[in-house]
Amino acid sequence: MAVFLFPRNSPTKLWQGRGERRRLSSMKAASPASNSSTRNNCFRVLGVDPASAGPTGYGIIESDGRRCRMLHYGALKVAPKRQKECLGAVLHDVHALLCRLMDEFSPDALAVESVFTALNMRTALRLAEVRGVVLLAAAQRGVAVHSYSPREVKASVAGYGHADKKQMQLMVRALLEMNETPEPSDAADALAVALCHLQAEQARQRFGLPAETRGAKLRPQSFAAKAAIARGGATNTLRRAS
Repeated sequence: MAVFLFPRNSPTKLWQGRGERRRLSSMKAASPASNSSTRNNCFRVLGVDPASAGPTGYGIIESDGRRCRMLHYGALKVAPKRQKECLGAVLHDVHALLCRLMDEFSPDALAVESVFTALNMRTALRLAEVRGVVLLAAAQRGVAVHSYSPREVKASVAGYGHADKKQMQLMVRALLEMNETPEPSDAADALAVALCHLQAEQARQRFGLPAETRGAKLRPQSFAAKAAIARGGATNTLRRAS
């Protein structure tokens, strides 16, 4: 199997166990195969950014209700030679990767970006095939799947539905308190999808909505909007005190 994994060179990363698991130096290492009860009730999300031709991004984050942290991320690109040898090479490798990640990190939910309807028919069909493999892997592992459009993800993370890739990378880095900008952009997009679902899940719990309610229909406040409200509230408090 010929697979390209984008390298992430940083003096702050620690390599533990097999694979390319990544930790920030300021974080405590978490047991990858632990369940929710042994994670101090942290909610863990696997975000996936499927691609028809380019790399498929993936990222895993978790939150204790107050802070979010990144556990692992990257992007999978299948070598052109392997794609020519086997028609379903991309689908096979994406499925194998996601199954390994779910076995290793035991996410509570999987968030995936939906097919963008403005794409041309051929690209949309290829993207739908990869997305179908993502849904299959999640179903085989019993992980709930939630789908979000690119605009919903951008609005939730950056506060703007038309944010570009650079803006998304910088927002993901800030929200997850990372020491460096996540590369490539496909991996940053996957982390953004995971953050989007985490925000929707927090809104669902806050308003006491049933678990069957789709996060994409909640339309919660974005992280950027919440930060702005917090800043405004602090300013009003100072004014009243004076």
